[in-house]
Amino acid sequence: MSNPARNGQAHPRQAHPRQAGSTRGGNTQSPFRQPKAVWVVAFACVISFMGIGLVDPILPALRVKLHASPSQVELLFTSYLVVTAVAMLVTGWVSSRIGAKWTMVSGLVLIVSFSALAGSSGGIGQIVEYRAGWGLGNALFIATSLAVIVASASGGFAGAIVLYETALGVGIALGPLIGGELGAISWRGPFFGVTVLMSISLLATLVLVGKTPRPAHRQSLLEPLQALRHRGLLTMGLTALCYNWAFFTVLGYAPFPMNLNTHNLGYVFTGWGALVALGAVFLAPRLERRLGVARTLYLNLSLFAVDVLVIAIGVSSKTTLIVAVIVSGVFIGINNTVTTQAVMTVAPVERPVASAAYGFIRFIGAGLAPYAAGRMAAAFGIHLPFYVGAGAVILAILILASGHRLLSAAEQPPGAASAAEREDLPAEAAGPAGPAGSAQPAIDAGHSPGT
Repeated sequence: MSNPARNGQAHPRQAHPRQAGSTRGGNTQSPFRQPKAVWVVAFACVISFMGIGLVDPILPALRVKLHASPSQVELLFTSYLVVTAVAMLVTGWVSSRIGAKWTMVSGLVLIVSFSALAGSSGGIGQIVEYRAGWGLGNALFIATSLAVIVASASGGFAGAIVLYETALGVGIALGPLIGGELGAISWRGPFFGVTVLMSISLLATLVLVGKTPRPAHRQSLLEPLQALRHRGLLTMGLTALCYNWAFFTVLGYAPFPMNLNTHNLGYVFTGWGALVALGAVFLAPRLERRLGVARTLYLNLSLFAVDVLVIAIGVSSKTTLIVAVIVSGVFIGINNTVTTQAVMTVAPVERPVASAAYGFIRFIGAGLAPYAAGRMAAAFGIHLPFYVGAGAVILAILILASGHRLLSAAEQPPGAASAAEREDLPAEAAGPAGPAGSAQPAIDAGHSPGT
């Protein structure tokens, strides 16, 4: 089966998520039978996603040992994710000039360097600054890693996405566990752990990942922002911004009211990460096949809003808080995968452009939420950040509903673009000879947590 990522000429509907990845005879090829290069990049993705939850178990310890307030500690997330968001706008510009492999290598070098500097720093301010440099490296890596997997993987887009989501789930699940174990020895341990593991990934990428061709088209710095003129992409981006606000309120602030030691925090968020993996890899595809993209997103976001509301009401109860946080992993995992599919189908622009634009918007929400949660809790109590988080998810549902016609059109079989969908596209994109006719499917090349 030909892989659209190799020639960059696939129409957005040629890689429809329900039909991609099948082999002749109707049998689906296993996404886990891949070349060495794919496994190398997938391993690096695991370590990269570990970095999201790695610091979670040590947040209270950092507050005590470095004499910092919760909002200061939350800046570890904010500097990392906001810089990642802004850097997403330039990753396509870089990748289109030096190629995907060297963009990944550059990102890995930055992650190795700044994680080592964070581990050797002497104060919260320095760690925040080094996490910002880490975020720049993260943007360069995640913006190209999925594109490389898609270009090299067997099984088409469906197989590549399953493999990528598996890497995400494993990374998110292992991050808090390793962070808790290393953090129990020293708060510096998780940072140095990333340094060692990413160094291994860097060497393996240099040796085992082949040369990737430079794109024929050099992306400009303005293209990602211009892509947001497409209503479908803007709708999904704003939906993800609100959803990620709640996601990272739970991930970034919930450790403080739990009042657990580093080990136990690691175990709680390992359970959370395991459910993220379960939701992303197993439940999301089944729900999507049964309900479709739109209804799956509406249902899942509604359940996530209820879960965050339970956290807001029961945050004073340690048992309620722990159970609700762990359960939220299922909804986060499902949303990550299905949103990836939705972005693939609604964005009528090239994959790197769509990834940069979408990543920019959603990482802004992810980065600002933890810091805002710390400030709100200090001023109004620990319940308010989670009430705001639940409200943000409800707002995400309303934004998604405003683009329901486009989302429904994206679920049609390949080549069956509706009139409603065409009305949203510029004239030159709607016609068969326009840019949309040759654009690559828009793949979210770095969700967390979203990711």
